[in-house]
Amino acid sequence: MLKTRVITALVLLFGLLAVLFLLPPAAWLGFCALVCFAGAWEWGALAGFSKPLRGAFSVGLAVLCFLAGHFAGLTGTTAIPGLLLPIYGLSVLFWILAVPLWLKSKWRLSSSTLGMLVGAIVLLPPALALAQLRQFGPWLLLAAMAVVWVADIAAYFSGRAFGKHKLAPAISPGKTWEGAYGATAGVLVFGYIVAFSLGAAAQPLGSLLMLVPVLIAVTAVSIIGDLFESLLKRQAGMKDSGTLLPGHGGVLDRIDSLTSTLPLIGLGTLLLIA
Repeated sequence: MLKTRVITALVLLFGLLAVLFLLPPAAWLGFCALVCFAGAWEWGALAGFSKPLRGAFSVGLAVLCFLAGHFAGLTGTTAIPGLLLPIYGLSVLFWILAVPLWLKSKWRLSSSTLGMLVGAIVLLPPALALAQLRQFGPWLLLAAMAVVWVADIAAYFSGRAFGKHKLAPAISPGKTWEGAYGATAGVLVFGYIVAFSLGAAAQPLGSLLMLVPVLIAVTAVSIIGDLFESLLKRQAGMKDSGTLLPGHGGVLDRIDSLTSTLPLIGLGTLLLIA
């Protein structure tokens, strides 16, 4: 199993680097729409969709992703100003306001309509953010994704070493508060390493300190995204969201934290640029 996980991880990493650095904007947006399609297909299983509905939802969301990205200027065309702002804004509100209540109350996707609505909120904004952030350079997107990877790795090792207090035992018994603290520490260290490598040492102390709550917020939102998918899988009686990635489960298993963090980072870049 470990060998399979490592091989799959290496293939995914080198494949991602290839398309990230080599594809032109329109093709990259198409790749993001394809990721959206795969995530939507697996989401349909979590939500209990019939196969025809899963297919229609997956194709429809992928097409919507490409069209929204195209009209937002992500293919190099003339953009509709501010098109991405409400999409990201809705996503951020969902993750910071609705999902904590969802996790506390353990709500279910009780209907196909609700499943499609929530699925669109969960999957469309991060797919668009994946396309948008690459416009500022592949390295910025990699750094944004690496924040989540660092959080996951730091949480795993700190949880194994020090974990005693369960974070959400009814949802994900393996996660602990100590793991969450380790994730936060890891992200803070990584964030400041990146910041100083980009010349942040010349910035005022106040500006440097403002990075702390930003990184903590990103870490917290990434954990919420992970817990949300864990709850849906538990309610659906599924160990993994799919079987597309040998040793890793499905696409949603690999992007669960990114679904919550990428729209937040995307929104932040738009607001800072504006």
